[in-house]
Amino acid sequence: MPTEHQSLKGQLLLDGGKLVGSFFHRTVVLICQHDAEGAFGLVLNRVSGHSVREVLVADMPARIMDLPLFVGGPVQPTAMSYLHSEDFLPEATVLPNLNLGHSLDDLGEIGESYSTGSQLKLFAGYAGWSAGQLDGEMKRGAWLTHPADLGLIFHPKPEGLWTLILRRKGSRYRLLADSPDDLSVN
Repeated sequence: MPTEHQSLKGQLLLDGGKLVGSFFHRTVVLICQHDAEGAFGLVLNRVSGHSVREVLVADMPARIMDLPLFVGGPVQPTAMSYLHSEDFLPEATVLPNLNLGHSLDDLGEIGESYSTGSQLKLFAGYAGWSAGQLDGEMKRGAWLTHPADLGLIFHPKPEGLWTLILRRKGSRYRLLADSPDDLSVN
């Protein structure tokens, strides 16, 4: 009897210490879509070092253009995605009150509207897995999972997110969280 597919949509994937030397070393990935056909995610803790203004040739409000651009993953580095949160988004696609978007028109509308509860994060590229690929990586223990929430997704210090979440997971993960990035310096 085949096992039923278990979706990881709305979960965070963290490098479990087995991805050294890969793009995903010490990353935190939000899984935005996951079904039997494959998975789509965005790396939350890899800042590109550029503002949106430096890479997006479009007429957008300054509120958007001044945001930092994140590297969402190694697939299609010129593809743009964004995560948008509001206090009330009845048709949220990833988590309650969190939408995934790709449309420049919709992004412009978000930038024009004003809401004190609005949060936005833009990405170049994404993380993608073909059918069964992510499931295989999970079985091999390459990833740890953690429930996603808006506080983690829009954390003000994304570069420390991997360590922060591992420490929250408890003492079992503290050694991994506190290990040096390059074990040869240990």
